[in-house]
Amino acid sequence: MSLLDVRNLRVAFRLDRHSTTEALKGISFSVPHNATVALVGESGSGKSVASLAVMGLLDPAAAMVDPASSIRFDGRELLALDGKQRRALCGKDIAMIFQEPMSSLNPVFTVGAQIAEVLKLHMGMSRAHARRRTLELLEEVGIPDPAARIDAYPNELSGGQQQRVMIAMAIACEPQLLIADEPTTALDVTIQQQIMELLARLQQRRAMSVLFITHDLGLVAQIADHVIVMRHGEVREAGAAQQVLQQPADAYTRALLHCRPTLDARPWRLPVIADYLDGATPPPQPERRRGASPDDQPLLEVRNLSKHFTLRDGWWRQREFHAVKDVSFTLARGKTLGVVGESGSGKTTVGLTLLRLHQASGGSVLFDGRDLLSLSAREFQAYKRRVQIVFQNPYASLNPRFTVGDILLEPMRIHRIGADEQARRAMAQALLEKVGLPASAMSRYPHAFSGGQRQRIAIARCLTLQPEILVCDESVSALDVSVQAQVLNLLQDLQDELGLSYIFISHDLSVVKYMADQVMVMKQGQVVELADADTLYRNPQHPYTRALLAAIPGSG
Repeated sequence: MSLLDVRNLRVAFRLDRHSTTEALKGISFSVPHNATVALVGESGSGKSVASLAVMGLLDPAAAMVDPASSIRFDGRELLALDGKQRRALCGKDIAMIFQEPMSSLNPVFTVGAQIAEVLKLHMGMSRAHARRRTLELLEEVGIPDPAARIDAYPNELSGGQQQRVMIAMAIACEPQLLIADEPTTALDVTIQQQIMELLARLQQRRAMSVLFITHDLGLVAQIADHVIVMRHGEVREAGAAQQVLQQPADAYTRALLHCRPTLDARPWRLPVIADYLDGATPPPQPERRRGASPDDQPLLEVRNLSKHFTLRDGWWRQREFHAVKDVSFTLARGKTLGVVGESGSGKTTVGLTLLRLHQASGGSVLFDGRDLLSLSAREFQAYKRRVQIVFQNPYASLNPRFTVGDILLEPMRIHRIGADEQARRAMAQALLEKVGLPASAMSRYPHAFSGGQRQRIAIARCLTLQPEILVCDESVSALDVSVQAQVLNLLQDLQDELGLSYIFISHDLSVVKYMADQVMVMKQGQVVELADADTLYRNPQHPYTRALLAAIPGSG
């Protein structure tokens, strides 16, 4: 008998008083004892809803679970338990790691207090005993200097350390089943590798079962014994991990495997889900050549760029943090510079300082012979049109009170682009068509679109100003692999058509290899390596670059 058996699980959500939408359409799957099962699918596939149903965390006011559904854990029917019984079981024997640790950890309590609370509530430990056990857990999950970190607040820890705290909290009561919901999505490749290795060690050491939820099949190959592929609330394929990943039977699974960029090929266009549905196989694509040439025309020259921040250190003292230290590079017209490094490496600060969203502490940024950093605000206004940025989170960067039409028309009005309002509206509709959205999107609000569509709107907003350079700051990192492929294809098309230059900032080295002509590797605010993309990936010179490449899932 399996540890967890889900049978005919149907979940619907109320949209209003008269209508509902079905999120899960009778799915069934099992999680064996002492095994790792990966639940794979894109956003909207229902995989997170399934995990929340197991945990009993669905809002009863909004979600309806079909009475014929069954969720059995170790022989007990979870759907028959009352709230108190469910909470006791799901806090102790079933635990969950959520996707975003910063929104899951309470910012006003120390991390030690939050872990100790679990131990006191479910294990009945005294305050002193819970603190000792918390120190052991922090050490087990690899938190450096646990005695110092136990009294730290979540905002004082890095993203990787926050996720480790979440794991410590989840394993505190030694659960039989650990549910990990996209636990590495927003993490750098090296931190992601560490978290994956930690979960694998804990699973073996504690003989836990793990339900690992992800949209990244590269991670699945690394950790899972069994794979369940979901789409639109249904199970499309299930089986042993090796069989599903190497010989997928379903067209959708094949599509997920092929949409993601790889290190050994750079096709002219990335395949998308639609290319594989109905059993179709897309035709082979020619290789896209990348790299720098002595004939390339320099467009942007950055010399010795530095940025320091003044931070408060206690009540009275201040200290200076050097986020960017003497960074230099040249961006050619129509080319892409990939910027990679872990969180805190300074790569985003470089992009924001170029656009004067941060005030530089030193250096120069030459564009058409003018130093952008020395221009007055009035003089820089003309250059704002020519250098634009696409942020990581399109929902946070789009005004929720503006329609898409307002979002696109506002920058054109400010910079007086277009002869009149009618001309501007025609330009906005043409840009929506260029990024693959219908003209009818003009009257809708950002919340009505998916993440990938919102990113397309953000790109269209940048294009309203007819820029020459786009800074793409982690602009595809939060997207599903198929949506990511669509946005990358769009960026390639725009570069081919308009001759745009990109500064492509990312922690995903496979995506950077696909997009970049040159790659700049940053560590602790400094450039440690800068070379043509193919040269750097084939023969990295710096130990840090080699460590980054070795941490890519499936790289070895």
